[in-house]
This record gives sequence, structure tokens and C-alpha cells, in this order.
Amino acid sequence: MPAGTLYRGREGMWSWVAHRVTGVLIFFFLFVHVLDTALVRVSPEAYDNVVATYKTWPVALLEYGLVAAILFHALNGLRIVAVDFWAKGPRYQKQMLWSAMGIWIVLMVGAVYPVLGHAARAVFGS
Repeated sequence: MPAGTLYRGREGMWSWVAHRVTGVLIFFFLFVHVLDTALVRVSPEAYDNVVATYKTWPVALLEYGLVAAILFHALNGLRIVAVDFWAKGPRYQKQMLWSAMGIWIVLMVGAVYPVLGHAARAVFGS
């Protein structure tokens, strides 16, 4: 395999792309969060309206997506640190990626009820 093509189109490349995408999504969430929190000083009524929209089921799905992005970004970041600073890291990067994905899936399944429970109660009743 030619030098510099180790990750081209393989798992490592997709995790690289997903890491950048989740980082950008988290950044935009933080930007919107700062803006909506600052709204309380401008207009408390407008802030209350914004917070009321956050209690809807579509926003609950977005919150679940946010949890997914944060967990993936964190777990993949730990994997990247291990690849960079552990002497055997590059050799085991694929196994570490699949391990991180397994942990991510388990945590996402565990996050379904805490994150989406109130949305399900709002849609289907308690």
C-alpha cells in the first residue's frame, strides 16, 4: 500500500470525518445555547417562548442527536489520544474504533429513556 493511503476510504477515514462533523455540530449547539441564554436579559418573555419550544418532541429528537454527537466525539477523541500517544496505538486503531462504537451504541441505548422519555409521554400520554 502506498504511503499516506492507510485511511483512505476505510474505517479510520470515516471516523475522521465523523469526528469533524460532530465537532462542528457541537460548536453550533454551544453557539445557539449562548444566544438563547443571553435572550433572558433582552426579553424574558421571548426567552420563555424559546424554552417552551425546547419542550417539544422534535427538539427532544435533536437533543438525542446532540447526545449522540457528544458521546461519539468524546469516545473517538479518547481513541485518537490512544493512537497518538500509545506506541502500539496505530496497530490497534481499528479494534479501538470498533470498541468505541460498541460502547457508543450501549450508551445510546441507555440514553433513550432519559432523553426521549418526556417526548414519548408528550406524544402518547403518560
